[in-house]
Amino acid sequence: MYNSKSKSSVLPSGGGATLIDPSDALILLLDHQSGLLQTVKDIPVADLRRNVEMIAKLAALLEIPVITTASEPAGTNGPLMPEIHEHAPHAVYVPRKGEVNAWDNDDFVAEVRSTGRKTLIMAGVWTSVCVMFPALDARAAGYDVYAVLDASGDPSEMVSRISLARFVQGGVKPTSTNALLSELHRTWARPEAAELGKLYGLVAPNYAAVAESYARAQQAVREAS
Repeated sequence: MYNSKSKSSVLPSGGGATLIDPSDALILLLDHQSGLLQTVKDIPVADLRRNVEMIAKLAALLEIPVITTASEPAGTNGPLMPEIHEHAPHAVYVPRKGEVNAWDNDDFVAEVRSTGRKTLIMAGVWTSVCVMFPALDARAAGYDVYAVLDASGDPSEMVSRISLARFVQGGVKPTSTNALLSELHRTWARPEAAELGKLYGLVAPNYAAVAESYARAQQAVREAS
């Protein structure tokens, strides 16, 4: 298992010892397909898509590798949502041969292993299947696994609650999109701070309004001086 003492993100204060190390992170976006999106009922689909878009932009900004996959894009599940590869052009797509569980596909697992990264951040549709199955298998293979629940979706809130319980029982760490953003962001004292700030407006639109109000107030002060 990944040793937190070796994380490049751990500070002298000890901060970061239990948090995701961006240099060891790999993002897996699983089966965000147009047909499956129409079955999601535990989160508004517009929110889900916006959260996935944020993850793609975050990955590109912080240069975190991304792997995408779909079981059968030519079937009723449909093609992947285009926002992912649009905003994360470095993402690698791994086609499957119909396997429901991405971890059943040798090419997918080989691509994951080729990165050398041991912290997997997963999101997908359905949460209870497309995320759950590879997440549990990855845990069994020795990976540290996070499931981004609001960048994933299930057919009902009951299914979503069951998924959360099974994740916890299986040692998969549930998280949210805004928590992931903040965890990888870590500090405003970094050159990408302004671009990272814009991403908060995607996961929390009201925060964007706060930022706009603050910017306008600062402008008024400058104009008055």
